[in-house]
Amino acid sequence: MIKAVLMAGGSGTRLWPLSRAGHPKQFLKLIGDKSMLQSTMKRLECLDISSSVTICNEEHRFFVAEQLREIDKLGSILLEPIGRNTAPAIALAAFSADDDPLLLVLAADHVIQDEAAFTNAINDAVPLAESGKLVTFGVVPNEAHTGYGYIKMGRPVESGFVVDKFIEKPSNEVAHEYLESKGYLWNSGMFLFKASRYLEELKKFRPDIYHACSDSIVSMVTDLDFLRINEENFKACPSESIDYAVMEKTADAVVVPMDAGWCDIGSWSSLWDISDKDSNGNASQGDVLLHNSSDCYVRADKRLVSAVGLNDLVIVDTKDALLVAHKDSVQDAKIIAQKLKKRVP
Repeated sequence: MIKAVLMAGGSGTRLWPLSRAGHPKQFLKLIGDKSMLQSTMKRLECLDISSSVTICNEEHRFFVAEQLREIDKLGSILLEPIGRNTAPAIALAAFSADDDPLLLVLAADHVIQDEAAFTNAINDAVPLAESGKLVTFGVVPNEAHTGYGYIKMGRPVESGFVVDKFIEKPSNEVAHEYLESKGYLWNSGMFLFKASRYLEELKKFRPDIYHACSDSIVSMVTDLDFLRINEENFKACPSESIDYAVMEKTADAVVVPMDAGWCDIGSWSSLWDISDKDSNGNASQGDVLLHNSSDCYVRADKRLVSAVGLNDLVIVDTKDALLVAHKDSVQDAKIIAQKLKKRVP
């Protein structure tokens, strides 16, 4: 029995101006005709999923309910009164689960291009998770990427490998060494484990988070489509990622390789990477006219956007903002979003 846990609380400011705090990327149709949240839920149809819970904040609750209802996949929606990172969020899902299911923890804003390979990797990991292992999925790298964390594989165990260690985002030189060694995987942030095993390890290593979440869930109430927890108790919970709180400390961490065309679309350049392109390497969406331009990403939401004699640029035109950036600098779009937030009275 698998319960899907979809994490839908991010802000996605690196995809400004399309992704905003009030309408972040997981609710946008960036690839295809479904939002990223909807695509994440739909790709679970080939798995033995018994139920689902989507975790989001108060502000986005109606986006989640509406989008999941559109694809007839509503499930439960658990509201975080304040963001406390992934370790507490997953603890809430574990505490609220019935009958100790396997929890399949997924971000709602990832792209998976090979859904059959995704499904196979999840199924391969089920025996490991049922035996008490805490499984994470490591993406087989196809380039020396410096924007992802890495996982070093240890000795083989069934369909996976014992986690030797988690590694922060490396330098370009080190990333090339990892790629050539074939002993490292990208840290995808996807997990599979028994609810009880996660809570056992969380209680062992971070009892403060465990007890704060336990206290928060005791007085949980149902409000229409939403599950509401105790706000004051949850505010007392420390903010921590599952990697730091549990996965880097447990002796039962196992990584299962996944080669499924995964991308977390962390920037406009990463969206260009996976988009269909013309003969000049340009990816475009909307009413776009290009001439003598190459390797650009151009998106026009409301009007014609034309580009002449440009290379390696990102141009995103929305109804109230225009972004023009070199692909090497698009990560800094979040800085513009931060500056705009400071300007709001």
